[in-house]
Amino acid sequence: MSLVFSNMLELGSDLMPFELKNANTNLSDSKINIQKYAQNKAVFVLFMCNHCPFVILYKKILNDIYDYCEQNNVAMVAINANDEVVYPDDSFENMTKDCKEFNYKFPYLQDETQEVAKAYLASCTPDVFLFDDRHRLVYRGQIDDARVSNDIQPTGKDIMDAIKALQTGEIIQEQKMASGCNIKWKEGNHPEYFTPKPKK
Repeated sequence: MSLVFSNMLELGSDLMPFELKNANTNLSDSKINIQKYAQNKAVFVLFMCNHCPFVILYKKILNDIYDYCEQNNVAMVAINANDEVVYPDDSFENMTKDCKEFNYKFPYLQDETQEVAKAYLASCTPDVFLFDDRHRLVYRGQIDDARVSNDIQPTGKDIMDAIKALQTGEIIQEQKMASGCNIKWKEGNHPEYFTPKPKK
């Protein structure tokens, strides 16, 4: 397990288009094109996976975050970009099993080529990105202060606060880096962008 930090994509960046396979058989769509959510107030993109202990910490509250998104007309999608050959726990089949075990209400998509993760400068799991109704980035970084290494219980506070701020046209000014396991890049596919260390 390698601890890395999010790259904090520049605020104002555009929502990059994608269409990916959906592992969540609780939903009818076998593929999701992000343009499906063009009419939503905002779009929340979460990079996660099955096996990462930093993600496991949040699995039981992800539906709570989804419900909060629904209440505020925010679309939520999760993406797994890990190399399933070297990390079979993160295979598409096991993504489907995860959806059933935790009864996920949101699409859980496989970024098989890892090109979507690269476009978002995603580096760790979990890593979050919130885009407004113009599909411009207004929040990125951590879900909240909970970590495997502390006793703070996960609540989704930071991403929920960012969604709440959008209702009044505001942007959260203090945004903290996410930290977690590195995305498991395919051999020869590791991106060139640098993963920064947190500011002290």
